[in-house]
Amino acid sequence: MLSAKERIPDIIKILRKHYPATCTALHFETPLQILVATILSAQCTDVRVNMITPSLFKKYPTAREFSRARQEDLEQEIRSTGFFRNKSKNIIAAAQKMCADFDGKVPDTMEDLIKLPGVARKTANIVLSSGYKKAEGIAVDTHVKRLSERLGLSTKTNPEKIEQDLLTLVPKKDWLDFNYLLVNHGRAICIARTPKCRECPVQLLCPATVKFLKG
Repeated sequence: MLSAKERIPDIIKILRKHYPATCTALHFETPLQILVATILSAQCTDVRVNMITPSLFKKYPTAREFSRARQEDLEQEIRSTGFFRNKSKNIIAAAQKMCADFDGKVPDTMEDLIKLPGVARKTANIVLSSGYKKAEGIAVDTHVKRLSERLGLSTKTNPEKIEQDLLTLVPKKDWLDFNYLLVNHGRAICIARTPKCRECPVQLLCPATVKFLKG
């Protein structure tokens, strides 16, 4: 089989054809909303997050309102997303940091975003790509981690190390959409337990295909 560097252009081309809607499934209108939604989405489905954010964003339209929220109130409002105590604490603290250091606005650089409580590279990459259409990296979530291994793009397990491998393989013009391409494919075909390899449009470019078909 060809090397990962040689296969990646065709992988991207095929995935773009099958998943033309390269965007997050989270509903948002502003960088603040995608930041909060992304924090809420940790260990939670996008569908569940989308169910609670309309009322949440109506009550807290700006970072100023979030910064003044009572943690007990916010916990109850986001309870169904899981890990609600830590998430509410981080959302309030991030909003306070934005108000204190960034004039109440969501930063638009990786350097500043990761200064916010509860924001690591994955969240920052999603905010930059979805909220600002800026590509400073590639968000590595559970889908990207799984597919990167199966497609032979990285042997690492640490998300930041996987990201560094991907950044050397994926052309920069594709960084903006690469996460969403793998997420869409991971949800539709390359699912965690029993991937649908026989239906997979990139099966001939995937080292894992033989293993799963034999299994």
